Amino acid sequence: MAKSGTTFLSSGITQMFLSTFSFAMANVFVKQLAGIPVMQIVFFRSIVAGVLCVYGIRKASISWKGNNKRFLILRGVSGTVALVLFFLTLQNIPLASATTIQYLSPIFTATIAIFFLKESVRILQWLFYAMAFSGVLLIKNFDPRVSTFYLFIGIIAALGSGVAYNFVRSLRDSEHPLVIIFYFQIVGLVVSIPFFAFEWKTPVGWDWFYLFLVGIFSYLGQIFLTNAFSRERAASVAIIVYTGLIYAIGIGWFVYGEEQTIFTFAGMALVVGGVIMSVLYARRNKLAEVTEA
Repeated sequence: MAKSGTTFLSSGITQMFLSTFSFAMANVFVKQLAGIPVMQIVFFRSIVAGVLCVYGIRKASISWKGNNKRFLILRGVSGTVALVLFFLTLQNIPLASATTIQYLSPIFTATIAIFFLKESVRILQWLFYAMAFSGVLLIKNFDPRVSTFYLFIGIIAALGSGVAYNFVRSLRDSEHPLVIIFYFQIVGLVVSIPFFAFEWKTPVGWDWFYLFLVGIFSYLGQIFLTNAFSRERAASVAIIVYTGLIYAIGIGWFVYGEEQTIFTFAGMALVVGGVIMSVLYARRNKLAEVTEA
């Protein structure tokens, strides 16, 4: 029998598959909660994930306070805004389309990093970005279920994720991953509570269970993601994130009867293909370490 380190399904790759599956399941339960206001979902998600995070922090014997509190809070704010808007798209457009639009976030991450982290983006990468955005336009034009409003909301959600990821990258040398996740949950709680004065719907029956599962799967997704990047080369595991689209297409069809046309499939392929080629090209040229003259 081959050693585990030499097989395709190494520990890191397995963890990444588990992470992608966990986030896909969290998205499904958000969609199941279409009758519950998004801010309530964020609130309950933050409670469940926050409690699990506190347990992890205590078990690891680390301080929850963190070092760079300003960036920790800003990461929490940008991540919460992105989460709220993404949940809105999940509840109002097909699961696969919402997931595909969210996959634009690496483009925004790289673009923002030009100014925030002084990284470079080369001409060929911009062509890959244009390819990805053309895929979004193809989905919009050939899928009447994707309105202009929710397309815009989805793109802003991806932008918010790009901002959040840049804060995470700037914090990785000074903060434990659990501390970063913990602040995200705290900010989510603080931001969501004021909205209850304007809109509240008491969960009933299975709603409580779905809310609990959103928090559980979101937390597991974060933990598996962290473990994957700590046990395997980033280039080997990052691309696996996009298997989430396969889950979204399958679950959307099986659970919600969301059929796709050849044009929407083509749009999804352009988005995922453009982002993947950009990521691979960036890593190949070590853009994180080399600044163009």
